[in-house]
Amino acid sequence: MTEAPAPLHADSLRTLRDWTAPSPGQERLRARYVEHLEAAAGPGAGVLRESVPDHLTASAVVLSHDGTRVLLTLHAKAQQWFQLGGHLEPGDRTLAGAAEREAREESGLPLTVDPVPVHLDEHAVPFCRPGTGDPDRPVHHLDVRFLAVAAPGAEAVVSDESLDVRWWPVDALPGDDLAELVSLARVASENGLTR
Repeated sequence: MTEAPAPLHADSLRTLRDWTAPSPGQERLRARYVEHLEAAAGPGAGVLRESVPDHLTASAVVLSHDGTRVLLTLHAKAQQWFQLGGHLEPGDRTLAGAAEREAREESGLPLTVDPVPVHLDEHAVPFCRPGTGDPDRPVHHLDVRFLAVAAPGAEAVVSDESLDVRWWPVDALPGDDLAELVSLARVASENGLTR
């Protein structure tokens, strides 16, 4: 089992404590994530995949430079289009840095991720069951989502982690569950990112 690096746990807790949620539902999730991190101890310390049944993940909503398109990945295991992201790793020092690393790995694009989250999402992941000991208790990903804006003309490449990566018009997304996330990211981008 891997011990979570203290700087990553501390940064994750600080980021979530300081974040102003945009809605009551997001505030409930923010409070739940903070409680999760405050209670976490031992392997994974709530941030790495060894922390079961729940752990943080980090993702990036990658917008085109003009905000009209979003880069999505066709997830190999879930067989659905998602924003770029994934598990935090022992070498990550910050939550936003983990989102940037994941987005770079999945897209091949050099990106800078804004360090202020734009959205939180908790979801059960049936295919992610590291050591839960209970086949009926799936792991929950506590996803922290950040904004990244690509340079003009940026062309992504497909990584080993994806079946495909593709730019989608923000008004023609492949699934309703992405609409709120992309909308919040666009607002943050139009406001000069979230800093």
